[in-house]
Amino acid sequence: MLVASLIDPSLAYLGKIKTKNDSALPNLFILREESVTAFDAVVYDPVVCLILQGAKVTIIGDQVTKLGAGDALIVSHDLPVQSKITIASAPQPYLALILSLDLSLIRSLYEQVGSHVHEVPKARSLSSGPADPDLIDAVGRYLALQNEPLNAKVLGPAILREIHFRLLMSSTGGMLRSLLTVDSHASRVSKAILKLRAEFTETLGIADLAQVAGMSQSSFHSHFKLVTGTTPLQYQKDLRMIAARDLLRSGRHNVSAVSYEVGYESPTHFSRDYHRKFGVTPSTETTVSLNYS
Repeated sequence: MLVASLIDPSLAYLGKIKTKNDSALPNLFILREESVTAFDAVVYDPVVCLILQGAKVTIIGDQVTKLGAGDALIVSHDLPVQSKITIASAPQPYLALILSLDLSLIRSLYEQVGSHVHEVPKARSLSSGPADPDLIDAVGRYLALQNEPLNAKVLGPAILREIHFRLLMSSTGGMLRSLLTVDSHASRVSKAILKLRAEFTETLGIADLAQVAGMSQSSFHSHFKLVTGTTPLQYQKDLRMIAARDLLRSGRHNVSAVSYEVGYESPTHFSRDYHRKFGVTPSTETTVSLNYS
Protein backbone atom coordinates (compact mmCIF):
# COMPACT_ATOMS: atom_id res chain seq x y z
CA MET A 1 0.00 0.00 0.00
CA LEU A 2 1.42 3.37 -1.07
CA VAL A 3 0.56 5.08 2.21
CA ALA A 4 2.80 2.61 4.09
CA SER A 5 5.82 4.30 2.50
CA LEU A 6 5.10 7.37 4.68
CA ILE A 7 5.25 5.51 8.02
CA ASP A 8 9.03 5.46 8.54
CA PRO A 9 9.65 9.11 7.59
CA SER A 10 6.68 10.13 9.75
CA LEU A 11 8.11 8.30 12.77
CA ALA A 12 11.49 9.93 12.18
CA TYR A 13 9.80 13.32 11.94
CA LEU A 14 7.84 12.68 15.13
CA GLY A 15 10.95 11.62 17.01
CA LYS A 16 12.83 14.76 16.06
CA ILE A 17 10.19 17.46 16.50
CA LYS A 18 9.49 18.72 20.00
CA THR A 19 7.84 22.07 19.21
CA LYS A 20 6.54 23.81 16.11
CA ASN A 21 9.64 26.01 16.07
CA ASP A 22 11.86 22.93 15.67
CA SER A 23 10.29 22.06 12.35
CA ALA A 24 10.90 23.27 8.83
CA LEU A 25 7.27 22.24 8.25
CA PRO A 26 5.33 23.96 11.08
CA ASN A 27 1.92 23.24 9.50
CA LEU A 28 2.53 19.48 9.51
CA PHE A 29 1.85 17.29 12.56
CA ILE A 30 2.04 13.58 13.31
CA LEU A 31 -0.36 12.01 15.80
CA ARG A 32 0.78 8.76 17.41
CA GLU A 33 -1.22 6.67 19.90
CA GLU A 34 -0.23 3.23 21.19
CA SER A 35 -3.65 2.23 22.55
CA VAL A 36 -7.31 2.67 21.75
CA THR A 37 -9.02 5.66 23.36
CA ALA A 38 -12.43 6.62 24.69
CA PHE A 39 -14.49 9.18 22.79
CA ASP A 40 -13.11 12.67 23.28
CA ALA A 41 -14.69 15.98 22.29
CA VAL A 42 -12.39 18.30 20.36
CA VAL A 43 -12.58 21.17 17.89
CA TYR A 44 -11.10 20.40 14.48
CA ASP A 45 -9.60 23.29 12.55
CA PRO A 46 -9.50 23.07 8.74
CA VAL A 47 -7.09 20.19 8.09
CA VAL A 48 -6.45 17.13 5.99
CA CYS A 49 -5.76 14.03 8.04
CA LEU A 50 -4.10 11.08 6.30
CA ILE A 51 -4.35 7.82 8.26
CA LEU A 52 -1.09 5.88 7.94
CA GLN A 53 -1.77 3.07 10.42
CA GLY A 54 -4.58 2.02 12.75
CA ALA A 55 -8.15 3.30 12.69
CA LYS A 56 -10.45 5.88 14.26
CA VAL A 57 -14.06 7.02 14.22
CA THR A 58 -15.28 10.62 14.19
CA ILE A 59 -18.82 11.80 14.96
CA ILE A 60 -20.53 15.13 14.39
CA GLY A 61 -24.30 15.32 14.65
CA ASP A 62 -25.71 12.27 12.87
CA GLN A 63 -22.61 11.81 10.72
CA VAL A 64 -20.38 8.88 11.73
CA THR A 65 -17.09 8.62 9.84
CA LYS A 66 -14.90 5.53 10.13
CA LEU A 67 -11.29 5.86 8.97
CA GLY A 68 -8.56 3.30 8.36
CA ALA A 69 -5.08 3.18 6.87
CA GLY A 70 -5.01 4.87 3.47
CA ASP A 71 -8.02 7.07 4.13
CA ALA A 72 -7.96 10.86 4.02
CA LEU A 73 -10.23 13.06 6.14
CA ILE A 74 -10.86 16.61 4.93
CA VAL A 75 -12.19 19.20 7.39
CA SER A 76 -13.08 22.47 5.67
CA HIS A 77 -14.59 24.43 8.59
CA ASP A 78 -13.95 24.65 12.34
CA LEU A 79 -15.95 21.74 13.78
CA PRO A 80 -16.64 20.50 17.32
CA VAL A 81 -16.57 16.71 17.00
CA GLN A 82 -16.23 13.53 19.01
CA SER A 83 -13.45 11.15 17.98
CA LYS A 84 -12.07 7.82 19.13
CA ILE A 85 -9.07 5.75 18.08
CA THR A 86 -10.32 2.20 17.56
CA ILE A 87 -7.20 0.32 16.40
CA ALA A 88 -3.79 0.96 18.00
CA SER A 89 -1.09 -0.99 19.83
CA ALA A 90 2.51 -0.54 20.95
CA PRO A 91 3.90 -2.68 18.09
CA GLN A 92 1.62 -0.94 15.55
CA PRO A 93 0.58 2.46 16.89
CA TYR A 94 -2.12 4.61 15.38
CA LEU A 95 -0.38 7.08 13.09
CA ALA A 96 -1.98 10.02 11.33
CA LEU A 97 -0.35 12.76 9.34
CA ILE A 98 -2.21 16.06 9.81
CA LEU A 99 -1.71 19.07 7.56
CA SER A 100 -3.33 22.42 8.32
CA LEU A 101 -5.33 23.72 5.36
CA ASP A 102 -4.83 27.24 4.03
CA LEU A 103 -8.28 28.30 2.83
CA SER A 104 -6.86 31.46 1.27
CA LEU A 105 -4.62 29.20 -0.83
CA ILE A 106 -7.68 27.17 -1.82
CA ARG A 107 -9.43 30.34 -2.98
CA SER A 108 -6.32 31.53 -4.85
CA LEU A 109 -6.80 28.54 -7.17
CA TYR A 110 -10.14 29.93 -8.37
CA GLU A 111 -8.72 31.58 -11.49
CA GLN A 112 -7.17 28.30 -12.63
CA VAL A 113 -9.94 25.85 -11.72
CA GLY A 114 -13.05 27.94 -11.01
CA SER A 115 -14.62 27.31 -14.40
CA HIS A 116 -14.14 23.54 -13.97
CA VAL A 117 -15.91 23.11 -10.64
CA HIS A 118 -19.30 23.94 -9.18
CA GLU A 119 -20.75 24.16 -5.68
CA VAL A 120 -21.67 20.69 -4.45
CA PRO A 121 -25.26 20.80 -3.05
CA LYS A 122 -24.91 18.13 -0.35
CA ALA A 123 -21.21 18.42 0.50
CA ARG A 124 -20.32 18.54 4.20
CA SER A 125 -17.42 20.13 5.99
CA LEU A 126 -16.15 16.75 7.17
CA SER A 127 -15.65 14.24 4.39
CA SER A 128 -13.49 11.17 3.87
CA GLY A 129 -12.45 8.52 1.42
CA PRO A 130 -9.42 6.61 0.12
CA ALA A 131 -6.50 8.97 -0.47
CA ASP A 132 -5.63 9.50 -4.11
CA PRO A 133 -2.13 8.18 -5.07
CA ASP A 134 -1.19 11.61 -6.45
CA LEU A 135 -2.09 13.19 -3.10
CA ILE A 136 -0.01 10.63 -1.19
CA ASP A 137 2.91 11.28 -3.54
CA ALA A 138 2.71 15.04 -2.99
CA VAL A 139 2.45 14.63 0.79
CA GLY A 140 5.47 12.30 0.71
CA ARG A 141 7.52 14.88 -1.18
CA TYR A 142 6.49 17.55 1.31
CA LEU A 143 7.39 15.32 4.26
CA ALA A 144 10.78 14.64 2.66
CA LEU A 145 11.65 18.33 3.15
CA GLN A 146 11.69 17.89 6.95
CA ASN A 147 15.50 17.78 7.16
CA GLU A 148 16.13 20.42 4.50
CA PRO A 149 15.14 23.90 5.78
CA LEU A 150 16.30 25.72 2.65
CA ASN A 151 14.48 23.32 0.33
CA ALA A 152 11.41 23.58 2.55
CA LYS A 153 11.52 27.36 2.26
CA VAL A 154 12.00 27.38 -1.52
CA LEU A 155 10.14 24.28 -2.68
CA GLY A 156 7.60 23.84 0.12
CA PRO A 157 5.09 26.48 -1.05
CA ALA A 158 4.82 24.90 -4.51
CA ILE A 159 4.25 21.42 -3.07
CA LEU A 160 1.70 22.82 -0.61
CA ARG A 161 -0.15 24.41 -3.50
CA GLU A 162 -0.15 21.06 -5.30
CA ILE A 163 -1.50 19.31 -2.18
CA HIS A 164 -4.32 21.84 -1.90
CA PHE A 165 -5.09 21.42 -5.59
CA ARG A 166 -5.17 17.61 -5.24
CA LEU A 167 -7.57 17.93 -2.30
CA LEU A 168 -9.72 20.45 -4.13
CA MET A 169 -10.19 18.17 -7.12
CA SER A 170 -10.56 14.92 -5.15
CA SER A 171 -13.83 13.03 -4.77
CA THR A 172 -13.94 14.13 -1.11
CA GLY A 173 -13.14 17.78 -1.83
CA GLY A 174 -16.71 18.87 -2.57
CA MET A 175 -16.92 21.34 0.31
CA LEU A 176 -13.52 22.82 -0.60
CA ARG A 177 -14.84 23.38 -4.12
CA SER A 178 -17.86 25.12 -2.61
CA LEU A 179 -15.51 27.45 -0.74
CA LEU A 180 -13.90 28.63 -3.99
CA THR A 181 -16.70 31.13 -4.45
CA VAL A 182 -16.68 33.92 -1.87
CA ASP A 183 -20.47 34.26 -2.01
CA SER A 184 -21.26 30.53 -1.78
CA HIS A 185 -23.40 29.12 1.03
CA ALA A 186 -20.30 27.40 2.43
CA SER A 187 -18.37 30.69 2.55
CA ARG A 188 -21.29 32.51 4.13
CA VAL A 189 -21.68 29.87 6.81
CA SER A 190 -17.94 30.11 7.53
CA LYS A 191 -18.43 33.80 8.44
CA ALA A 192 -21.00 32.81 11.06
CA ILE A 193 -18.69 30.08 12.35
CA LEU A 194 -15.94 32.66 12.89
CA LYS A 195 -18.34 34.72 14.99
CA LEU A 196 -19.47 31.66 16.96
CA ARG A 197 -15.90 30.65 17.76
CA ALA A 198 -14.93 34.18 18.79
CA GLU A 199 -18.07 34.86 20.85
CA PHE A 200 -19.32 31.42 21.94
CA THR A 201 -19.80 32.63 25.53
CA GLU A 202 -22.19 35.37 24.37
CA THR A 203 -25.91 35.08 23.66
CA LEU A 204 -26.11 34.73 19.88
CA GLY A 205 -29.46 34.34 18.21
CA ILE A 206 -30.17 32.90 14.78
CA ALA A 207 -31.05 36.39 13.58
CA ASP A 208 -27.60 37.71 14.57
CA LEU A 209 -25.76 34.86 12.88
CA ALA A 210 -27.94 34.96 9.76
CA GLN A 211 -27.17 38.66 9.41
CA VAL A 212 -23.43 37.95 9.58
CA ALA A 213 -23.85 35.28 6.90
CA GLY A 214 -26.02 37.57 4.77
CA MET A 215 -28.85 35.04 4.62
CA SER A 216 -32.45 34.76 5.75
CA GLN A 217 -32.91 33.00 9.09
CA SER A 218 -34.56 29.92 7.58
CA SER A 219 -31.97 29.63 4.82
CA PHE A 220 -29.09 30.13 7.26
CA HIS A 221 -30.34 27.47 9.68
CA SER A 222 -30.81 24.99 6.84
CA HIS A 223 -27.43 25.58 5.22
CA PHE A 224 -25.57 25.69 8.54
CA LYS A 225 -26.82 22.22 9.38
CA LEU A 226 -26.09 20.95 5.88
CA VAL A 227 -22.51 22.26 6.02
CA THR A 228 -21.63 21.34 9.62
CA GLY A 229 -23.97 18.44 10.38
CA THR A 230 -25.38 20.23 13.42
CA THR A 231 -27.50 23.26 14.33
CA PRO A 232 -26.06 26.68 15.28
CA LEU A 233 -27.37 26.27 18.84
CA GLN A 234 -25.81 22.82 19.27
CA TYR A 235 -22.58 24.02 17.67
CA GLN A 236 -22.31 26.83 20.23
CA LYS A 237 -23.21 24.48 23.07
CA ASP A 238 -20.49 22.03 21.99
CA LEU A 239 -17.92 24.84 21.97
CA ARG A 240 -18.99 25.80 25.48
CA MET A 241 -18.78 22.23 26.74
CA ILE A 242 -15.29 21.65 25.33
CA ALA A 243 -14.03 24.93 26.81
CA ALA A 244 -15.67 24.10 30.15
CA ARG A 245 -14.04 20.67 30.31
CA ASP A 246 -10.61 22.22 29.75
CA LEU A 247 -11.22 24.78 32.50
CA LEU A 248 -12.46 22.14 34.95
CA ARG A 249 -9.53 19.83 34.28
CA SER A 250 -7.08 22.68 34.88
CA GLY A 251 -8.15 22.53 38.54
CA ARG A 252 -8.23 26.32 38.88
CA HIS A 253 -12.01 26.85 38.74
CA ASN A 254 -15.03 25.44 40.54
CA VAL A 255 -18.16 24.33 38.71
CA SER A 256 -20.14 27.53 39.27
CA ALA A 257 -17.28 29.73 38.09
CA VAL A 258 -16.82 27.65 34.95
CA SER A 259 -20.52 27.73 34.14
CA TYR A 260 -20.52 31.53 34.13
CA GLU A 261 -17.16 31.66 32.33
CA VAL A 262 -18.52 29.76 29.31
CA GLY A 263 -21.73 31.76 29.11
CA TYR A 264 -24.31 29.93 31.27
CA GLU A 265 -26.56 31.90 33.61
CA SER A 266 -27.45 28.83 35.70
CA PRO A 267 -24.91 26.33 37.11
CA THR A 268 -27.73 23.78 37.31
CA HIS A 269 -28.49 24.13 33.60
CA PHE A 270 -24.76 23.93 32.87
CA SER A 271 -24.35 20.74 34.92
CA ARG A 272 -27.28 19.13 33.13
CA ASP A 273 -25.87 19.93 29.69
CA TYR A 274 -22.39 18.82 30.72
CA HIS A 275 -23.64 15.44 31.91
CA ARG A 276 -25.64 15.01 28.71
CA LYS A 277 -22.53 15.77 26.63
CA PHE A 278 -19.85 13.81 28.49
CA GLY A 279 -21.77 11.31 30.62
CA VAL A 280 -20.24 12.61 33.88
CA THR A 281 -20.99 15.54 36.15
CA PRO A 282 -18.69 18.56 36.03
CA SER A 283 -17.82 18.03 39.70
CA THR A 284 -16.33 14.67 38.67
CA GLU A 285 -13.86 16.49 36.43
CA THR A 286 -12.69 18.74 39.25
CA THR A 287 -12.15 15.67 41.44
CA VAL A 288 -10.08 14.00 38.73
CA SER A 289 -7.90 17.11 38.32
CA LEU A 290 -7.26 17.24 42.08
CA ASN A 291 -6.24 13.58 42.12
CA TYR A 292 -3.63 14.20 39.45
CA SER A 293 -2.32 17.47 40.86
